[in-house]
Amino acid sequence: MASPAFNRNNDRSANNKPQDNRKKYCRFKKNGIKYVDYKDPNFLLKFVNEQGRVLPRRLTGTSLKFQRKVTQAIAKARHLALMPYVADALK
Repeated sequence: MASPAFNRNNDRSANNKPQDNRKKYCRFKKNGIKYVDYKDPNFLLKFVNEQGRVLPRRLTGTSLKFQRKVTQAIAKARHLALMPYVADALK
């Protein structure tokens, strides 16, 4: 019979999801972008999933400061009808 610690570790790794070991980085800091332009919907679509929801920081790697700016820019673009609020197929 296996020890409980062994079974516990196996349960955690039983997700069968591929792990992405790349270091997450803020693309704004890396490229020196200081202003998130709400008038560029093609760029903002990189931060939105297929349903139209804003992707979280843990997926995009964006820093907190720029995540807030991205969210505000997406809200402005939606308000001005540059981006849809909800869509079936954005990408």
